[in-house]
Amino acid sequence: CQALENEEFLLYYQPKVDMRAGTVIGAEALIRWQHPERGLLAPIEFLPLIEGDDLVRRLGNWVIERALSQLETWQADGLNLQLSVNIAGQHLQSPGFVQALKEALQRHPGVAQQLELEVLETSLLDDLVHAREIMNACRELGVRFALDDFGTGYSSLTYLRRLPADVLKVDQSFVRDMLDDPEDLAIVQGVLSLAKAFRREVVAEGVETAAHGEFLILSGCEHAQGYGIARPMPADELPGRV
Repeated sequence: CQALENEEFLLYYQPKVDMRAGTVIGAEALIRWQHPERGLLAPIEFLPLIEGDDLVRRLGNWVIERALSQLETWQADGLNLQLSVNIAGQHLQSPGFVQALKEALQRHPGVAQQLELEVLETSLLDDLVHAREIMNACRELGVRFALDDFGTGYSSLTYLRRLPADVLKVDQSFVRDMLDDPEDLAIVQGVLSLAKAFRREVVAEGVETAAHGEFLILSGCEHAQGYGIARPMPADELPGRV
């Protein structure tokens, strides 16, 4: 891909916060394409075009490398933040993924504990056994896992029981409408109960208003991200508090 060779991709960072304490606890790395003619493009405008292509793997490896570099920079500045990176199921389960991750971590020693890989729960449907093996191998390197968009798959309980994920991310579609839709509210409360029962951390996505945040805190969910808290931003704009 010419854009990768021309270094036209960059990462933005959306803060994850502890809503009760008002502190930034981490961020999610989100890729952007600085297109020479169309300007800054969001992932939805180009990632679907490369689905199923080897470019998914190459781009994913680039994101991991860049994220680890950013963690080193933050660490040097005294910022001890968790940084999550979205990994396509196709990339995670590709041959050589664990070895490539191991080599990347060796190039950036001392930050493995701060790296978190986010995987869509539905992307692991085809081969749970293989996915579990890879995730366990990555966790042995010190890397954490989050199941993204949790609750959207029809086998969520199976994923939770069989996959070694540290964090559940409540899908933003449920969070956004939970104050008005009893069914979405029931799903959010159900995910929070599952997270507690299985001793997993939980992060709510899609927090857009103070009312969302207040309700989540009362429901026992203190960690969140969303446009109501902060939009994705360049690394040097990431705040320490919100």
